[in-house]
Amino acid sequence: MDATDSQIKKALVAFAIEKTLLGLGEPVYHKVTKTLKDDYDCYLPDCYEHPEYLKRILADLYGNAHLTIINSIKTDLAEFSTQGPVQKFVLALG
Repeated sequence: MDATDSQIKKALVAFAIEKTLLGLGEPVYHKVTKTLKDDYDCYLPDCYEHPEYLKRILADLYGNAHLTIINSIKTDLAEFSTQGPVQKFVLALG
């Protein structure tokens, strides 16, 4: 079974988010993923279609520090940020 372009981009975005959060420490990763599940009944890959969920959770949990987290995610995705859906995701993060 071949992965579609959309599935690949979704996995790429989820990986960038996971890498950034784990880089901040496992407690950060677990807190964000638990809040995603509790508040929106979704997981990191779902943030590809709903970046506003991630943005709100990061802002609520980490205040202005969420901008540093978002910038790290954007940096990881920079190479792909001109591709339609990834660009939309990056722009929605702010």
